[in-house]
Formats: sequence, structure tokens, C-alpha cells
Amino acid sequence: MSRSILLLIAIFLSQKTFSAEPPFQIELTTARQGFEGEMCWVHARAGAIPPNDPSKDPLVVMTLQKLQLSGSDVFYALNEMRTPDLGKTWTSPQQHENFARVPFSFDGKDDLEITVCDFWPRWHAQSGKLLGTGHTVVYENNRVMHKRPRATPYSIYDPETHSWSAWKTIELPKEAKFRNAGAGCVQRYDLPNGDILLPIYFAPIGDKRYSTTVLRCRFDGTTLSYINHSNELTVPVKRGLYEPSITRFRDKLYLTMRNDEHGYISVANLEDENLSFSAPKKWTFDDGADLGNYNTQQHWVMHPDHGLFLVYTRRGADNDHVFRHRAPLFIAKVDPEKLMVIRSTEQILVPEKGARMGNFGVTEVTPNETWVTVTEWMQAPAPNHHDPAPLVARGADNRVWVAKLKWTK
Repeated sequence: MSRSILLLIAIFLSQKTFSAEPPFQIELTTARQGFEGEMCWVHARAGAIPPNDPSKDPLVVMTLQKLQLSGSDVFYALNEMRTPDLGKTWTSPQQHENFARVPFSFDGKDDLEITVCDFWPRWHAQSGKLLGTGHTVVYENNRVMHKRPRATPYSIYDPETHSWSAWKTIELPKEAKFRNAGAGCVQRYDLPNGDILLPIYFAPIGDKRYSTTVLRCRFDGTTLSYINHSNELTVPVKRGLYEPSITRFRDKLYLTMRNDEHGYISVANLEDENLSFSAPKKWTFDDGADLGNYNTQQHWVMHPDHGLFLVYTRRGADNDHVFRHRAPLFIAKVDPEKLMVIRSTEQILVPEKGARMGNFGVTEVTPNETWVTVTEWMQAPAPNHHDPAPLVARGADNRVWVAKLKWTK
């Protein structure tokens, strides 16, 4: 056989092909809907508690909270909905008073309030606990305080009493940059030994540019403790890198991050004890074109048999009427070596009806089913952010969407 033929065979074998046929079916459902006018539900994210009896379904607990339309990021106490039957039925939202705002003092001011927001519950297998994380937010006269501290709170769910423990915060190194550090909207990954990889973003109080790092933490079922953290990543573009999310696929860790102008991706070797992530790379399609995601978070869907997927929003989908193009929600397969989104695999996961859907969550419910949960956020684009009429006209109704990915067996 000639050398040229052997070379062609080698090139062919080295090239990866990705099927445009998805390895899952999408079942689109709603956990609730009904717009109340002055408030709307946001931040719907869920965690699944495995059953003791494998013949039964997991208990899925979804947290969400109310947003005041007449303000900016004006949140109230965490609520919970749950389903014992894979989403056939859901309880009504139940408010947890231990997440209500409490008095707070900072910088000589004693009339402030603090609470927890951007929460994400996730099952921790080693401890057998549903552990939720997020970040704190400080209010002054019912507005987000401009120069404020930020911490990473956590809370543990009791499935017997359907209650969350009083929230505590992770103790980070006593450095100025970590006085404003939180895990708001982040997707964590738990290592096989039980250690938790929790991405956070941080900046000295008053600074406008954030950096991202990944904390390695230990959780004993009661206390979430800092061990160390990865290298620190940022870009010299506006607010830097924030709202990071992490997952594992095969022997690597993948980190996706929000930026005001582009989404970014970084990767590290799983066995690297120092957690050294690569230089941030802008998200693109596999043809080299920009993904079109900006100023909005992205999260991972990972299946060990079917691959790595990104859930995101982007420009260019007849969605100029949507705030920051934050709807519809797309899902597409990721090339784990080239760190690109494979355009031919992209499909709409949750349709847009005028409302933004950039704040969402991903939950591994069973080995054969992954959920993406998101609400229709009822604030409108500029200049009338607090007038939901254009959204209602397009069909938005503050739905709590549950998009079920049912994997091919």
C-alpha cells in the first residue's frame, strides 16, 4: 500500500465526526405558570435525592425565589417546590423563613439587609446530603448596595421535614479579594472521593473586574470547608470572568464562564492537584464563528456515554426583542478537544415567548434523565424594564419550565 494511501487513512481515522442526531429526546413540561403582576419567579434550579429503594423515583427539590419587577435584582426569601414522581406533580412554592432578609451592618451603616440568592442545590453522594450553594446579596433601601461584601453561603436539605438548615458561609483565606467572593449561579462538580470543586468569582470590594477560580472543598455532612483553590482566571474586558460552571468529561475538567462580550471556556487535567486551568478561550462554533453568547451564563450537560453538551443563549435567533438575547435556550454538543460548539448539533431546548431565560439550572435526575429548569423572567428590555406588557403580548406567563432530556439507552 502506498504512503499516500496510508496517509489518507491516518487522516481519516484522526478526524472526529459528530452526529447531528441527538442522543436524547426532549420532553418540555412546566412545573407551574401564572404571572402575578408585581413579582415574578426566578432562579429555578433543582437537586435530586436518590431513593433508598431503586424501584422508586428520586425526590426532586427545586428552589426558586421572587423578584420585584420595579427594581434591579431585588430578591426575596428562597422558596421550594418538589416532585416525588419525576415531574408529573409538583407542590406549590413554599417559602423558607430562614432565607428571609436579616439586618446587616457594613461600612458604618446599620440599616442594611442581607439574604441569599442565585442558589443551586445538588446531591452530594458521599455524605448523602442535598447541599445548596449560592452567594449573599446586601440591600440598602431595597436596592442592591453598590460597594458591598459578598460571601458563599451553603445550606443542607432535610427530606423528612422538607426544610433547609440555617445558612452558613465558607471560610475563605483572609485576603481582601475574597471579601467579595461568591458562588452565585454556579454549577459544581463532586470528585469521586467526595471533595467538591466549587467555582467562585471574586474581586476586591469596589473593583469592577472579576476573576474566576475553582475552590476545592471538603463536606462532612455539616460543614463545607475550603482546602485550596485553582489558578485565577480573568480577561481585560469590562467585568472580567464570572458566574463560572464546571463539569468533568473523561479525564478533564471543563470550566465555562460569563463575560460581558463573550462566553469563555477553560480546561484542566483531572489528575492535576494544583487545578491549573488553561488560558480562557472565547466560545465559538466549530466553523470558527463566534457563538453569540454574551453577558449571560452558560451551563453543562454531561453524559458519560453520550458526551459533553453546552446549554446557552445567543444572538442571531430572531430574538432581538429579548433582553440581552437571553432566550431561547439552546443545547449543542461540544468538541471536548477543540473546545468548540458543534453547530450541526444545535437545537432549541426551551422556546422563547418574549421573556429572558438566561438564569437556569441543570440536574442529573436519573442515569437516563437530565433536566434543565428555567423561569420566564418578566422584566422587559430597555427602556421600560419594569413594564411586562410586551412580554405578556408575546405569550410569556412566568412559566417554570422543566426540559427533560431522556437519554438513548
